[in-house]
This record gives sequence, structure tokens and C-alpha cells, in this order.
Amino acid sequence: MTEETFDTLAVGHRGPGDHAIREQIVEAAEAHFSRYGYNKTTVSDLAKAIGFSKAYVYKFFDSKQAIGQAICAKTLERLLAQAQAAVADAGPATEKMRRFFKAIVTASAELFFDDQKLYEIATHSVVEQWPSCQAYCAALEQMVRDIVAEGRAAGEFERKTPLDETARAIMKAMESFHNPVMLQYKLDSLPDGPTEVVNLILRSLAP
Repeated sequence: MTEETFDTLAVGHRGPGDHAIREQIVEAAEAHFSRYGYNKTTVSDLAKAIGFSKAYVYKFFDSKQAIGQAICAKTLERLLAQAQAAVADAGPATEKMRRFFKAIVTASAELFFDDQKLYEIATHSVVEQWPSCQAYCAALEQMVRDIVAEGRAAGEFERKTPLDETARAIMKAMESFHNPVMLQYKLDSLPDGPTEVVNLILRSLAP
């Protein structure tokens, strides 16, 4: 998924899409959310912190969730880019599958430890099914689908199970390690837990 695709998910945005003030609001909100948390911050708080009126902020976003959505999209772009970079120079599909999930789990866990307030926004995006979260999950599943297709073409993986079904099943098997709502309860199983699940997935894909 490209940056342009995430940009099309600008739900609740108003005014010019590339306006400098919009980015200024997002940056200030990200800092404010990181310090005080998403739940405890209001649009009035953000407006005061930036030095704008509340009405002016509403010229660019129609709600706090719309601002959170913009921050979430930026965060998920970074996570997706890390996953794409991890498999870019990998060899066989088996190695790509290992690298893919290692990158996703590592990046998600780092986000939890480095910025729990920002992680809070990620959990909101999952629970409330924000478009940025849905797009991110779809992008991850597409990467898995591509890896499996590559492995099948090379004779590494079985070809009997429908490709879409295989990709969905793999994502479900790994959900507790890439879903932020679930990952927070699995941190004590890292890194062995996801590695064991990936090993099981790869054995099930063997021809």
C-alpha cells in the first residue's frame, strides 16, 4: 500500500489536502497525544496548544477522531514501510515470510514500549475500525498473499488451498502478534511466540 492510498483515507478532513496548517495540527496533536493520551485530549486542548482557535482547527478536521485518524495513518505507513523493507532483499518465499512477520511484530512491540500514548491511538483504530487500520490490515494480507504466490510458483508451498483462504488463515494465525489490542497481552511471549507460530505456518505450507 502506498502513501497515496493512505491519503485517500482522509476521513473527516476539510479544506486543501496539502495545506501546511493541516500538517502543523497533526504534528502538534501527535505530541499532545503522546504526552497526555488520546482519551484525555480534546480539540480545545489541541487548539490551545497550537495557538489556534477551536473553530480554526475545525476548518481542517471535523473531529478529534479525524485528527487521530491522520496520526494513525502516518504511524501505520511507517510500520508497513518496515515490513516492505524487510522482504525487499530477502531470498526464497520462506525467508520472506519469516522476515515479514518479524518486522511487523518487532515494529509493533517497539511502538508499544516507545510511545504507549501513541499505541493507545492504534488500539482505538482497531476497536473502532478506522479506515486507516482497515487499509493497513488489507495491505499486510496482500503482502502475505504475494509471498505465498511466489512460494507456490517456486515450488516451496502447496497449491491445493485457495490463495485467498491461505492468506486470510495466516493473518488470523498471527493476529495476536500484529493486532495492537491483542499484542499488549502477548509481550511476555516475544520473540519466541511469533517465531513458533511462523514455523508452524511454514510447515503447513510445505508441498
